[in-house]
Amino acid sequence: MAIKAKNITIGIKTLEVGVQEIAEAYESYQAGGSSKPHRGIYFENLDAFRKILTEKRLEILHVVKREKPDTIHQLARLVGRDVKNVSDDLKHLAELGLVTMDKSAVAGDQVNAPRAPRVSYDKICLEIAI
Repeated sequence: MAIKAKNITIGIKTLEVGVQEIAEAYESYQAGGSSKPHRGIYFENLDAFRKILTEKRLEILHVVKREKPDTIHQLARLVGRDVKNVSDDLKHLAELGLVTMDKSAVAGDQVNAPRAPRVSYDKICLEIAI
């Protein structure tokens, strides 16, 4: 039995398209129909997408998934960047739900234990409404 890959959808659609989709789902619900939930992270335009998902942040996601670093310091060494900049990028990625910060395996029972970045999906699917 094959394990299904977990995907996360990132999309680009205008505010008008998003509002229209919500209105259509609401109308379907009111008419007694069901609406399939559509989850994802959406940006209003390509520029907004590029500002958030930079090449360096995409590299962080890839390295976190592949290497599973135990600390932010270890991740910074793996990507060859400053710890503060990597930490800032992780904060943005976590706010979007693209990274979680789990208790590090090297932390033991420390109160202020270091956090290990984790990625729980296998693919990012880009969806662009036209």
